[in-house]
Amino acid sequence: MSSMQIDLDPEGRKVVIFGDMAGARQALRRFLSSGAAVTLATPGPLPAATDQIGTVGYASQPQSTDTAGLLRLVGPAWLIVDVGMPDALRDRISDLAAFLQVLMINERPAPSSGQVTLVGGGPGRTGLLTLDGSEALRQADVILYDRLAPTEHLEEFAPGAELIDVGKAPYHHPIPQRSIEQLMITRAQHGESVVRLKGGDPFVLGRGGEEMQACLAAGVPVRVVPGVSSAVAVPAGAGIPVTHRGMSKSFTVISGHSPPDLRELEGLVRLGGTIVILMGISNLTQIVTGLCRAGLDPATPAAAIERGFSDAQRTAMAAVGQLPAEARRLDICSPAVVVIGDVVTVSPEFVRSADVIDAFHHRSVPSQARAS
Repeated sequence: MSSMQIDLDPEGRKVVIFGDMAGARQALRRFLSSGAAVTLATPGPLPAATDQIGTVGYASQPQSTDTAGLLRLVGPAWLIVDVGMPDALRDRISDLAAFLQVLMINERPAPSSGQVTLVGGGPGRTGLLTLDGSEALRQADVILYDRLAPTEHLEEFAPGAELIDVGKAPYHHPIPQRSIEQLMITRAQHGESVVRLKGGDPFVLGRGGEEMQACLAAGVPVRVVPGVSSAVAVPAGAGIPVTHRGMSKSFTVISGHSPPDLRELEGLVRLGGTIVILMGISNLTQIVTGLCRAGLDPATPAAAIERGFSDAQRTAMAAVGQLPAEARRLDICSPAVVVIGDVVTVSPEFVRSADVIDAFHHRSVPSQARAS
């Protein structure tokens, strides 16, 4: 059965939410943030005055047989929100809403206990956030986000959620990693749904594994929503496939935050295939020099892609031996992804890089690569 999503603007309209305080907290927060006039109809006694939100009206949830009480709530409403109502009450309100031409929707109750969700946000563009990722944001009470996460429309994806910037810039960590982990755990232990929103994929050089282990050690439920890794997506955005028939059947992703040692560099060269370097702009000269000393042909095509999938995306292309100089000339800065290998020649941008073409045609290229 297919479904259709319809966006509604409840600003200034009366919305009545049927559900208990804990289960309805996320729906309540979302509609308040949208500017709706909200009434919460809760089963049992009304919450204490200290637990009430000043702009929210509160009412006791009538029984399904209390037609007059139900009409007092449903009649003036523009929208009824069902957050875990009993079946009999849901059926009765549905009938009344249909008769009175009042909209009615269902909302999933908020989790009864705290949890952490590690969400990979992709390389920064909101459109590359997965459906599971966007749903996790929608259900969050609090979001701890990185600077490379898709934050441009975060308030729309998570209306009313508390947003905490824990972003770390290169060599500048205003909030230490252990403090981030403790904050996640503490908020979850207080019963909140916590989303840790990270750029790319949380398990690809993103310390997601450490955060998962910290939650598990503290007894906090945690799940992972994978993201589109910048290691693959950013080269693709520049027209560079990390593998290509006849050129490369493998790719290796390394961190350039600290330069690899000689054995690692020699292993990369012997392995062949495509080399993808994340967080490597600051150490690019040292990495490239080490690779060439380890046997990599300095004429190997290479590219540095800055701010992939943003309006400011730029690509520097050069033979790898010249890439650091070219990156400096163009003032390529972090965040950037470096790609080294013949696959760079597949990019449409390669044909506009005369220096790379010249170097490529003067190096010893396997006949298989020439034929592809």
